[in-house]
Amino acid sequence: MDKKVNILDIEFHNTTKEEMTNILVERIEADEKTFVVTANPEIVMYANEHHDYRQTLQAADYIVPDGIGIIIGAKLLKQPLQERIAGFDLMKDLLHVAHEKSLRVFFLGAKKHVIVKAIDNISKQYPNMNIVGYHHGYFDLIDESVRDMVKAANPDLVFVALGYPKQELWIRGNLPIFEKGVFMGVGGSFDVWAGEVKRAPVFWRKLNLEWLYRLIKQPSRWKRMLFLPRFIFNVMKKRA
Repeated sequence: MDKKVNILDIEFHNTTKEEMTNILVERIEADEKTFVVTANPEIVMYANEHHDYRQTLQAADYIVPDGIGIIIGAKLLKQPLQERIAGFDLMKDLLHVAHEKSLRVFFLGAKKHVIVKAIDNISKQYPNMNIVGYHHGYFDLIDESVRDMVKAANPDLVFVALGYPKQELWIRGNLPIFEKGVFMGVGGSFDVWAGEVKRAPVFWRKLNLEWLYRLIKQPSRWKRMLFLPRFIFNVMKKRA
């Protein structure tokens, strides 16, 4: 099976969450440096409109489909992806592995009080994980002191919650100085771990309606939803 599905010049890894977790664990154990992107239609559209960001995504080792819109787009192109892989769920699986194997984990991003609460909740749920550091997300992307802090911690896993495009740009810009580690952008995941934002109940997620639940809870997100019809329109044009 072809492991890549090209959607608007962004190549998605065609896999399952379980298989992706196993791949990343193998790379951690082999000290292979890895850049993971969890991309939704909004990210794909932004990449199509910003050349530097598109190049950043194309430099990633793995891009996984986070968003039902990506799954729909793949079906329209007659190249179906196996399943949606939500960034939060993939992060949760990796945290579980970190707990089992006492991996070294660094958390970067979000507001100061948010990351402190998130770290507290995560450490209670996964006590055997080795949290080697954290830093809030309010810093200049070219701030070398933050980069050096992460490198000095010698992490196996680095979760970067700066939101797109910042998190991916930070990872790509700083990855060359690292010798190992899985680096993954996780958007607003720290807010969920901190209890600041409530995730959609399982029932909504199984119906692939997490986006609708979030819109109901945060009506201010409506402008972001405009990306989906534009994304589908562009996919349809590509198909034609």
